[in-house]
Amino acid sequence: MPRNNQRRATTGTSTAKKAQPKVAPPTSVLDFVSPTEIVDLPSEGRYYPENHPLHGESTIEIRYMTAKDEDILTSQSLLRKGVAMEKFLQNIIVDKSIKSTDLLSGDRSAILVAARCTGYGEIYETEIDCPACGNKEVFGFNLREGKTYSGDDWDDLEIRETGTSTFLVTLPITKVTAEIKLLTGADEAMITTAVNNNKKRSMLEGSLTAQVAKFIVSLNSDENRDTIYKFVEMMPAYDSYHLRKAYRAVNPAFDLTQEYNCSSCGHSQDMEVPITANFFWPNR
Repeated sequence: MPRNNQRRATTGTSTAKKAQPKVAPPTSVLDFVSPTEIVDLPSEGRYYPENHPLHGESTIEIRYMTAKDEDILTSQSLLRKGVAMEKFLQNIIVDKSIKSTDLLSGDRSAILVAARCTGYGEIYETEIDCPACGNKEVFGFNLREGKTYSGDDWDDLEIRETGTSTFLVTLPITKVTAEIKLLTGADEAMITTAVNNNKKRSMLEGSLTAQVAKFIVSLNSDENRDTIYKFVEMMPAYDSYHLRKAYRAVNPAFDLTQEYNCSSCGHSQDMEVPITANFFWPNR
């Protein structure tokens, strides 16, 4: 919701002529207030520690994208280091006491989508392969139609909250009780680094294994990281599936699923909006 930085004038009922206040004209084109936007947080501030600026806060204020922000996103140096998006995200957050790396993943997604709308509009055009006929076409998704999921629909999974922003899940095959947490930007960066390092060493561990290991805090109260990594590699696939399903259920997220209609065969289905390279670099 765009923030209105100007106070609306009101008209009185008296017929007497009122003196109009004199407003000094701007002395420079730089004398304006940078527009900002209030973004709804999927987490509603529920899973941040008490000393965090977003604890109990349901929204965050960001400013509109600028040309300088575009420079950040296209900086080859920052892109090579893998920090362009992080620097951009930190740059648009108004409250500088909030660190982008501490944001929960669902909140980060909501902020990035809102920022993209301020910079390039709400319609995101990207190439789609029709699942039915294979036709390739450019389809426009409306990013403003995204929905927030608060992470509270998990009654059927027998998940228990610990009261310390973690959750307990009993795995159906091994009967191990896994304590899981929500991932932050810092966690996601560590997962990416681990996967890239494994690729360089020709190791098989992929992003799925790395992610599951990262959101597990303990197994039957055992917090040893070596034990957790080994268990993740060896646990039955159904336990892994159940654990990932539980994580998705408790994780507040920004849902970009929208209806896609193929112009060639008429096929229609709900599709998650694909976030490709042109999300922040349209027509580049």
